Amino acid sequence: MTYCVGLKLDRGLVFMSDTRTNAGVDNISVFRKMFIWDRPGERSVTLMTAGNLATTQAVVSLLNERAKPAEERGAPSILEAASMFQVAKLVGETLREVIVEQSGRMGMQADSPFSATLILGGQVHGGEPRLFMIYPEGNFVEASADTPFFQIGETKYGKPILVRAYDPGMSFEDAVKLLMLSFDSTIKANLSVSLPLDLHLYEADSLKTGRVHRIERDDPFYEMISSGWGEALRAAFDRLPAYRLE
Repeated sequence: MTYCVGLKLDRGLVFMSDTRTNAGVDNISVFRKMFIWDRPGERSVTLMTAGNLATTQAVVSLLNERAKPAEERGAPSILEAASMFQVAKLVGETLREVIVEQSGRMGMQADSPFSATLILGGQVHGGEPRLFMIYPEGNFVEASADTPFFQIGETKYGKPILVRAYDPGMSFEDAVKLLMLSFDSTIKANLSVSLPLDLHLYEADSLKTGRVHRIERDDPFYEMISSGWGEALRAAFDRLPAYRLE
């Protein structure tokens, strides 16, 4: 399992992903699930992956191959697509292509072991920053004012804090704090999600890779946020009125 979140803010886009993969409790590994492509001044594209590791690695490998110069590839490139919508369409088609190939006769059955879900975000020159969630079938939905963030993987534990505290006008600093709380809640509730965490802050209209950072297990700010949030919750609980039994 995994956990990835993409937030759409007035200031830009914020991406965070964990790095844990597992095939049973005694087979745990660390793999990057966030990938970034850019052409400074023209576009920046970020992809986060959840699902079958062989599937997601194949998708990223194909996208990398197809990002090479035109004479070295035989398929459209996400670095040349005219808009983020077209980028999402290419990524969705690539995901579907990989799943169909790996599944063989199973095709697109819902119980395919090669399933994967993706979060894609970025900006192409002439357009606005956009955020998409791409499903195993290759179709996708776009973030909006009503749905300003996407989660993939183990989503349920980290969603309440996002719903309660998200504000499109919040700063990058507050957005990182919010995502840390969301991930901390998920990590404490599910052993299949864990640090290190990868972070990318994309500034609207910068058209280049923004601040990229890996949050390690001993990160002092993360530790402060985790312990401080636990203490704040206990204090808030104590301040609430007690239930009165008749």
